[in-house]
Amino acid sequence: MQQPNAKLNDPSARVRELLDLYSGPSAGAAYHLCDKRDPSTVAYRVIREDLSAVDLTYGELRDQSERLAAGLYSLGVRPGDRVATLLGKSVAYLVAIMAIWRLGAVHVPLFTAFAPPAIAFRLNRSRAKIVVTDRAQQHKLVPGDDIPAHPAWQVITTAEGDDIPREAIGFAALLAAHAPGFPAAVLGGDAPIIEIYTSGTTGRPKGVVWPFRGIAALQIYGEYALGLTAADVFWNAADPGWAYGLVAGILVVFSMGVKGILYEGGFSPAATLEILGRCGVTNFTAAPTVYRALRASGSAPPPGLKLRCASGGGEPQTPEINEWALAALGIPVHDHYGQTECGMLINNHHHSAVRRPLKPGSMGQAMPGWTAVILKHDKDEPAPAGEVGRVALDLLESPLAWFRGYLDEPEKSAEKFSADGRWYITGDVGRMDEDGYFYFSARDDDVIIMAGYRIGPFDVESVLLSHPAVAECAVVAVPDALRGEVIVAAVVLRERAVASPALTEELQALVKTRFAAHAYPRLIHYADALPKTPSGKTQRFIVRQQLKERVEAGTKGD
Repeated sequence: MQQPNAKLNDPSARVRELLDLYSGPSAGAAYHLCDKRDPSTVAYRVIREDLSAVDLTYGELRDQSERLAAGLYSLGVRPGDRVATLLGKSVAYLVAIMAIWRLGAVHVPLFTAFAPPAIAFRLNRSRAKIVVTDRAQQHKLVPGDDIPAHPAWQVITTAEGDDIPREAIGFAALLAAHAPGFPAAVLGGDAPIIEIYTSGTTGRPKGVVWPFRGIAALQIYGEYALGLTAADVFWNAADPGWAYGLVAGILVVFSMGVKGILYEGGFSPAATLEILGRCGVTNFTAAPTVYRALRASGSAPPPGLKLRCASGGGEPQTPEINEWALAALGIPVHDHYGQTECGMLINNHHHSAVRRPLKPGSMGQAMPGWTAVILKHDKDEPAPAGEVGRVALDLLESPLAWFRGYLDEPEKSAEKFSADGRWYITGDVGRMDEDGYFYFSARDDDVIIMAGYRIGPFDVESVLLSHPAVAECAVVAVPDALRGEVIVAAVVLRERAVASPALTEELQALVKTRFAAHAYPRLIHYADALPKTPSGKTQRFIVRQQLKERVEAGTKGD
């Protein structure tokens, strides 16, 4: 049962308290997220692929991150510099990000499914000085078509012995060469700590810089939406290469000091259920795709499961998830909604101070510290209850707001705000009922959300268009029972190019190797032309409907 915490009974006062804690000039990431903890307290239990485990205490995290921070400093890294991680989930990952923040540098997360072009773009765009990687990922940093022969960044790898590339530095050797004691940077609440890239439908991925004071919003999420307490064992199963896994997982653990779980292996229903039982997880969150996969597996949870809270985020949650969860887990899954630009915003909260009955299909109410509204489609004014419109935030009534725009993207930044600056426009479409419950309808900008990952059609289309046989293409999403959505593509071929199953496989492989392994189109339809507006813009909603009908009819790519 959730332990009472009197100071959380007044959400507005708690928001002000945390803003004061994280916004002042004496605020420092390494101190607040690590050093102030009891050094004997376990920060994370890291589960290996064979399900053996190792505990990382705050004392060990401090010692190792101090050594690595000293090593990074010796390589020329200074406060404000960008340091990227291309690492699988591991102790080394946790040490690396804490060392980055201890130094006052900025963490640039790179998802391990990214191919070299996507990695190179983010490294170049962020001007990263260092990229920390591991043996499984370091081949993506080898000079070639996308990685320059003499890159501006230095590679540090957790590989050992002969597996360390000639130009790279060994992670373990760097730690061993430096003593602990590197002082924690104190840069204040406005200091940047994360530079993460989010995709849209057109143009290149956009940089979002998180200031340290944004931690206040993440702790509020942990306390009210997740309902975390000091006694919890918390597992956010999302990958920290993406925003939900990093800010709503890693940073929630560090800001609240709860015991976290980090699993090094890939997802499988059997391993997930085994870890939930073996580690005594009491508070679990994951993309709805994970719950769908657990449901589809037919596997029974282990006896003695200790789960008291389950949540989902990163993509819309469909009703069958809770039909399964109530029967299999004994508790419902609370749907949560957020964005890379802001963190979590609208939730079905677990904490008793703000918890309300669940409504099927609803993503809940605005989190303390935020005021959400539905704006009319054609006017920057609130729509009446029940009317579908634009999901927005009232910045005059949202003290946790910190996003001011994308990095070096003034035009894209302007699109996120109303002309008077009052409203933050999420780019999503939804409605609010008469009781204040929000319902997600669609993404206004056509970003695809598959298995919790946000995928920009432009990224996939750019790769497809690089193939000499492709003249035009449009990438959209269609519903999928397991993943929520899957990527499909309509392709117009150049003259004399011939559609075939072999070409389909070739295009799919191209996306896997040139962008990301998870982002390839599951279906490719070869069309004579794409539907367009009089101005020449592709009408994605028509493409989406056409491909949805093909999928529902059970047809295959030509």
